Amino acid sequence: MPRSLDRLPPIPSEELTPAQRRAADALIQGRRGALFGPFVPMLRSPELLERAQHLGEYLRYESALEPRLRELAILVTARHFRQAYEWHVHAPAAAQAGLDSQTIAALAEGRRPMTLRPDEAVVHALCAELHHTHRVSDETYAAARALLGEHGLVDLCAVCGYYGLLALIMNAARTALPDGAVEPWTDSPEGG
Repeated sequence: MPRSLDRLPPIPSEELTPAQRRAADALIQGRRGALFGPFVPMLRSPELLERAQHLGEYLRYESALEPRLRELAILVTARHFRQAYEWHVHAPAAAQAGLDSQTIAALAEGRRPMTLRPDEAVVHALCAELHHTHRVSDETYAAARALLGEHGLVDLCAVCGYYGLLALIMNAARTALPDGAVEPWTDSPEGG
């Protein structure tokens, strides 16, 4: 079944409100350098876009998590929410940050990777528990705290939440993948 059309496509430049133009310009002039992906539908709420992108900039570029572990958390989140655009952007970033290709492939298939390093196993466990049970066991919490400290543990939870926010917006908007990109999932969505 073909994917439905993007519900909230890019807004033509001449139709932007002053608030939308300010939010778009700030994003384009920042580290991201362009208005793309989740920020396209989010532009309908320019105040949200401005605030969310500042949080995202911190979590993606400056958080207490090393890039490999951060990208792992993002992929676990993208897979949980079946967010193909998020996956499309972050699977290559995860590989570049040193995440094993077999780990990435297993995550795409919805499996717990057998190739996780010890620190990755801790991050994966915390993210999976948050997404599936909305809680974290004492054992997983203790392991994450020992690995990341309280600062890193809080940042890890925030990465799951922030990328979950983006995934939900893009899923509702049916944000289209870039031309030529393919859905990373081969299984059907839960519930049909």
